[in-house]
Parts: sequence; structure tokens; C-alpha cells
Amino acid sequence: MPHSFHFSRRRFIKSIAAVAAATQTKLALPASLVRPVLANAEACSASQCLDSGWEYYRGALDGPWEVWRGDEIAVWKEVALPHCFNDYDACDPDTPYYRGHGWYRSRLSIANPVKDGRVLLYFEGAGQTSHVYVDRAMVGSHVGGYDEFVFDITDAVAAAPASKSSVPLAVLCDNSENLERPPSDLSDFSLYGGLYRHVHLAYVPAVSLEAVHIVPSFVTGAIPDSAATAKVKARLYNPVKFSGSAALIVEIADAAGKIIARIEKSLAAWDGEAEIASTTIASPALWSPAHPNLYTCNVTLTTAYGKSVVKERFGIRHAEFVDYGPFKLNGERLLLRGTQRHMDHAGFAAAEPDALIRTEMELVKAMGANFIRLGHYQQSKLVLDLCDELGLLVWEEAPWCRSGVGDEKWQDHTRLMLANMIDQHFNHPSLIMWGLGNEDDWPGEYPALDQTAICGFMREMNSLAHEMDPSRFTSLRRCDFARDIPDVYSPSIWAGWYSGVYTEYESALEKQRAQIKRFVHIEWGADSHARRHAEMPESAAKAPFGADLFENTPDSLEKGARAAVSRDGDWSETYACDLFDWYLKVQETLPWLAGSAQWAFKDFTTPLRVENPVPRVNQKGVIERDMTKKEGYFVFQSYWAEEPMAHIYGHTWPVRWGAEGQARIVKVYSNCATAELFLNGASAGTRRRNSQDFPAAGLRWMVKFAPGKNHLRVVAGKNGVTVSDEIEFQYQTAKWSKPARFSLAQIARDKDVVIIEATAFDAKGVLSLDAKNVVRFSLAGSGSLIDNQGTSTGSRVVQLYNGRARISVRCNDGACTAGVTSEGIAPAFVSVSA
Repeated sequence: MPHSFHFSRRRFIKSIAAVAAATQTKLALPASLVRPVLANAEACSASQCLDSGWEYYRGALDGPWEVWRGDEIAVWKEVALPHCFNDYDACDPDTPYYRGHGWYRSRLSIANPVKDGRVLLYFEGAGQTSHVYVDRAMVGSHVGGYDEFVFDITDAVAAAPASKSSVPLAVLCDNSENLERPPSDLSDFSLYGGLYRHVHLAYVPAVSLEAVHIVPSFVTGAIPDSAATAKVKARLYNPVKFSGSAALIVEIADAAGKIIARIEKSLAAWDGEAEIASTTIASPALWSPAHPNLYTCNVTLTTAYGKSVVKERFGIRHAEFVDYGPFKLNGERLLLRGTQRHMDHAGFAAAEPDALIRTEMELVKAMGANFIRLGHYQQSKLVLDLCDELGLLVWEEAPWCRSGVGDEKWQDHTRLMLANMIDQHFNHPSLIMWGLGNEDDWPGEYPALDQTAICGFMREMNSLAHEMDPSRFTSLRRCDFARDIPDVYSPSIWAGWYSGVYTEYESALEKQRAQIKRFVHIEWGADSHARRHAEMPESAAKAPFGADLFENTPDSLEKGARAAVSRDGDWSETYACDLFDWYLKVQETLPWLAGSAQWAFKDFTTPLRVENPVPRVNQKGVIERDMTKKEGYFVFQSYWAEEPMAHIYGHTWPVRWGAEGQARIVKVYSNCATAELFLNGASAGTRRRNSQDFPAAGLRWMVKFAPGKNHLRVVAGKNGVTVSDEIEFQYQTAKWSKPARFSLAQIARDKDVVIIEATAFDAKGVLSLDAKNVVRFSLAGSGSLIDNQGTSTGSRVVQLYNGRARISVRCNDGACTAGVTSEGIAPAFVSVSA
């Protein structure tokens, strides 16, 4: 019998097909058709991975004829994939990022080794709507920027002129505003455009495996169990309507590659998704964050048209949310220690290279996290593979974000995006929750904040997810009138940032616990301007106790809003670390808490925050957009990481201040039992860690710095392992007034790249250490600013951090003059040369 979810997906595809017919577009095939036969995206071969040989044009063209014959009116540039056409302008401080058409063209050399085989194009994702042409024929369109899609181009290749040695391929990517395509334009992230994930060419037999899904379960239902069952289900891609016999071989291998089950059988070609094998696995090695054990399922299909092989990984584990209580994995309580991720990176935007994605996910794991929310859309297979390998539990989300319920086309697209996500990522053991949406109660959303319509469509999405995958939970964040629809719900709690004070956090959790059957706290934290620090952070002194502790619209910065740190605070790393510290100490004392996910791991771009210290960047990350660690990263490590670590707060704080002889706090974030601090070579004493001794879990010292240069060193130990950390800084005792002038100087060089730093001084020449003025860097000459990076040191417009700001200049083998300006302050200039 076909699996029930395939019928549901067919029903929704049929609905989409009606839309396609009305617009004269062709549907994409399921991406699972191609993905299993390809090598991993990190090591794709030239015959399969089409990363090179592309040209790009930004702007509108009149179809494929102009793509190939209009060079006199269109200037093309060579690019490599993945490529995002917002890689530079996503966080431009002066101009909103480009929304429109981006054309890509390449030529395919077709050499199909499979007799009577099919030629397929597989896209891992492209933004946001894609139209694909082979020669002059449109082979199909895809709506959605995040799910995978495939086009069978066999017939189009055969119809191309035989005289051509290669086949012209053109792709139009369009990220223009579109009310019929989620996510909405109210979303607090950039809707990027381009071929920003890999594109592949694949050859398959005329009858091949379209998808293989493995459904593991425990034999008796007891957790843990001494045995598990793995059911293997499969769908065929059968455009030739073959009805003959098919030979199947199904092999299950353990993590060491040992074959532990082999099933051979013959059966007639089938329609839909059918169970093709079932086997028992004795004493299964369970998947968990501590032990991410993975099995492999190999399925070989042989018909008169040839052989098709699919290789999929899976894991065996059991997840449970106790009603009004904790989360359990494999029968044991596990506190979900999480963060959240957008696909975004400095200089690449959505086209983050595979190596950087791996580095990013390894940083998440090294921080001690065991859980990540992938918001607010389906992310690449590589990200999910890494979560499987590293041991990171996952909430992955459909892109229904800050929107009401749109028209029929919008509904079809939204359903299909959820269905594709589940179908394509079904086998990942890291996945425990399918997110149905995010903040779909947003004021002013399109077409209306209609609670009845939103609840009705939310129920539909919830039912679809459960039909397709009854083994996983559904989830939702911030839509209180729909909170009872999904299995797991998170309200909005931002104590100490958008409203209230962070010491109210525990009471806010307790209030929500009584109202939500399965509660996990998703999204909390604070913006921090990297490199900005405070001796005494401006915090919640103005924020009233007892306020509603959710975010307002937008970002609590509107005029007349109640006092909130997000609007009235200093956005220092110091304050953010204190908030993180308080939340984390509370979380580990609550035995009923399922867990949480801090927002967000890495800074990312947004069109909504042009007034931020780094314009158009959401700065709530614990690392910057280029993966430079902020101080907050180490706060999380001190609570979550297993490997011994110790970190003195202030690695990017070059000048501290106060009166001579005044005691100043030194904080050390460490997971070690004890730590000893040394100031200028002399011991300042040993402290014992106690997570409930705020701040810094008791690892803090009040010391008196010497005017001028100071040196701090900490030595800590855990389980017989000793770790240490040290920093140097200046201590300024002179008082200052408002900035009156700048100094601009070259401070470092790496080959052709020079770092320049602007420093603000008052009228007496004293460094203005609390200056937050907005400054603008400029350049004249042969060089270029390395700007629009979305970082504290990579934006030509940026707020000062403690009276300083930096940017890099690429000299381009010539001389240039850099300048810095700010309203009311005399400008400064410096000559820079190669």
C-alpha cells in the first residue's frame, strides 16, 4: 500500500498543477529524485556539480532570445556557483538591497552514459522564483527560495539544434516583491535572490528511484528497547510508464559500514510510495547529541532500463515532550540548549560556501549547543547532514512568516513548501520538529490579521505535517490565538530586551508553563554592537517591572513605546553577556523546562533595521556576520561546553576607564570548578564556580588597575586539565567630554589590505570612550573600501564602539586617501598606499 502522505502530497500537487496550467508553467519534479544519486555537495565531481562556467546579468531581459543574442545591451560577468546577487548590497547603509531579475547562463555538454536514460537538472535552492530555459524552451518554473527542485530536460535537450556542441541553459531568478509567495516582505530578514545553492546535472535510467524514506521504530514501544524496526519505503520515477518486473536489493549498514541486513526481492513496478522492505535491528546504537550514531540504507533497483542506486542515512532515536514538563530523548531528560540560524554570511549573503557552513555548524557545537532552530525556512541538505553528524537536534520551519492567509495561489505555495521540506528532509534523525510558521500574528500583515482564517490554515498545515510524518512534532512560535494547534508552542518572551527586565525571566517562564502543554522557549537574547563595552551597562533601569515581555512592532523602537532596553540601552556586549548569564543560570535550575533557543547564533541582514549601529543588520548574534566571536559566545560555552575553557571578558576592549584607585570588575567565563586571576603578574585570588552566583557564576574579581597598560591572566582547571587566557589593555583615568575631532590612522596591514581606525577625542585631546556617534568612511583614489560586510569593522557607516571604529581598505596596488566624517565633528583623513 502507498504511504498515506504520498496521497496528500499528490492532492496538493494537483492543486498546484491547476495554478501552473493557468500561468503556462511546468512543475518541478521532487528533488529527492536526483539528490541520492549525486555525490555530496562538498565533493561534487565536474560531471555532476555545475559550479563553474556561468555568467550573470542583473536586470530584465526579454526572454532567452535576448539572453543569448543581446550582448550589445547586456553586460555579463563571470560567476561561480553558489552565487547570490545580493552578496554586496544586502546591508548597504544608503540603498535597500536589490529586488528584481537576475539572469544566469551557461552551456551544457551532454553525454548521457545511460541508454535511453533521462537528463535531469537538480537545484538545491534558488531565490525566490526561478524560470529555467534550455535553448529557447522554458522547461519549468519553481516558486520558493528554499526547497530543492528538479527538471527533466531530456526532451528539451533532444529538441535543441543538433549543430550545437553544447546546449544553452538560462535561469531567471526573481526576488521581486510577490504577495503570492511566502515569506512576506514584513519578515525581519532579507529575501535573497540568485542561484545561491548548488546546481547539478544528473543522468538516471528511464525508471529509477525517486525517493527512499526510512521509518525506524522500537519493536515493543518501550524506550529504550533491545531492538528496533526499520521500514523502507520508496517511490519510482517512471515517465515511460513501465509496468514490468523490478529487482530490489536493500542493505542496512551500521556506522562502521558493516552490513547488518540484506533483503532481495522482485516485484512489479508500483505507483505512489510503498513499503519495499522491513528489517529488525538488534541492540540498536541510538542517535543522540552525545552519540550521533548513523546507519546507512542502500537501495538498488534494477529494471529493463538499467540500475538505479540510492544511499540514505538514518538514525534511531525516540523524542518525547512530557506534558507541562521536560523534553526526553531516548527515555532520558535532555535540556534543549539551543540557538538559531539564518543562511547569511559576510561577502556571500545566502551563497555561503560549504566550508564556511561546516565551520559555522562546528562553532555551534563547540559552544555546547545540542539544538538549533533553522529559521525561517528550509535550509540546505548540507546543514541537515552536519546536524546529523555533529549531534544537533533540529526545529526546521516552513516559510510562513509574518503573514495572514493569502489567496489560493499563496495557500498552494505554502502547503507545497511544507510538503517539500518534509519529503526532502524526512530521513534526518536530527529533526524532531516541523515548524508551521513564525509570528503570524504580526500587526499590519498581508492580507489581514484574520484570526479565524489563520487558525483554519494553521490546522490544515498541522494536519498535512502529521499525515506526511506522524513520527515528529509540529511546532509554532508567537501566535497566541493559535497556540493550541501545533504539538509544541513557544510564546514570545524577551524579558530585559524588548520590555521588562531580565530578572523577570523565571516568573515569565512559570506563567507560560501553566498555559502550554508542550512549551519550549524560542527566541530570546539582546542586540550587541561588537566591540562596544561598558563599565556599567545602561540596562533596564528605565524599563518597568511587570510589563508584557514580548516584542513590539517593530523592535520596540517606535515613538511613544514603553521604555525598553532595545530602545534605551547602550547595545553593549557587556549588557548582552549579563542577560545571557542570567537566562542561562535560570534555565539550568528548572527541572520542568524542555529547553530554549537563543536568537540568533550569527548576525544577519534585514531590510527593517537601517538605524542599527551596523545598518540593516540584526545584531543579536553571538558571532558577527563574518563569524568573529563576540564575548557572548563564551558565556554560553561556560554553561554548555564539556571541554574545559576559560575566557576573560574584554578581548576587544582596548581601553577601560575609571578613577585612579577605583575598583573595577573582572569577569571570567569558564566551565572549570576553580579559577585564579593574575593582575600584572600578581595573584588576585582564586574563585570557585557556582552557576547561581551572578554574574559570571562567581568567577569575578574587583581589582584596581594601574593607570596605563595592564595585563590580566586567568588559570583554571577541570578534570585534571588546565586552561588559561590573558588580555592586555590600557586604563584611562582622565575624564572626557563630547567628541570634537577624529584621528584616522593605519593600524595593520596584510599584503594589499590595510586596516584603518578612527578615534574620537574631545576638545582637550582626551579619548571619548563612551562616544556612539555615527561615522561614515570614504575613499578617494585607486583603492576600495571593504564595506557592506554587515560587521562592526566592515561597514562604511557605523556607530562608534567606545570612541573607535575600523574598516579595511584594499589598495589595488595604488595610492588613495581615506576619510571619516560625522555630524558636528571635524573630519579626518589618512593616506594609504600599497
